[in-house]
Amino acid sequence: MKIITKSEKETFEIAKNFTATLKGGEALCLIGELGSGKTVFAKGIAKGLGIKKIITSPTFVLMKVYPVKYPAQRRGAPKALFNGVNQFIHIDAYRLNRGKDLEAIGAKDYLNNKNCVTVIEWADRVKDILPKKRIMIEFKVLGYDKREILIKKIIK
Repeated sequence: MKIITKSEKETFEIAKNFTATLKGGEALCLIGELGSGKTVFAKGIAKGLGIKKIITSPTFVLMKVYPVKYPAQRRGAPKALFNGVNQFIHIDAYRLNRGKDLEAIGAKDYLNNKNCVTVIEWADRVKDILPKKRIMIEFKVLGYDKREILIKKIIK
C-alpha cells in the first residue's frame, strides 16, 4: 500500500488509524532517511494504542517500553487491544550496525510477542534480528512536507 502525506499531522493520523489493523505481535520496521517521518509515525502508533505519554525517539537508550492501558472495551479500540496487547515497544537502531546489539538489551523478547506492538526505526541497520513475519514501512521525502509511505507485509 502506498500513501502520500502532505504534513506531519497527516502522517501521524495515518499511523494512528493504522493501529486498527494490528492484532498484536507485529514488528513494524521503519526505514527511510533522517527527517522522513519515522518518529512521527511511531508517535501515531502509540497514540492509536491509547498511550498518553510524550513519545520521543530512543536514539541514545535504544529502546523504550510503554505500558498500554487503553480500555479494550471502548468502541473503536484497535483489534490489538482486544487481543491482549499491553506494551508498545519503541526501538531506534540509528546508532547500531547489527542486531546483536539489540539482543543484548532484550529486544528479541518483544519481537513477535503477541502482547506487544514493536516499532523499529532504522530497521535496515539491524536486518539480522528482524523477525521473518514483519511489516516493512518505507518513508521517502518527496518535498518540504510531502512524504511517500510504502507499507508491505513480509512473511518468509
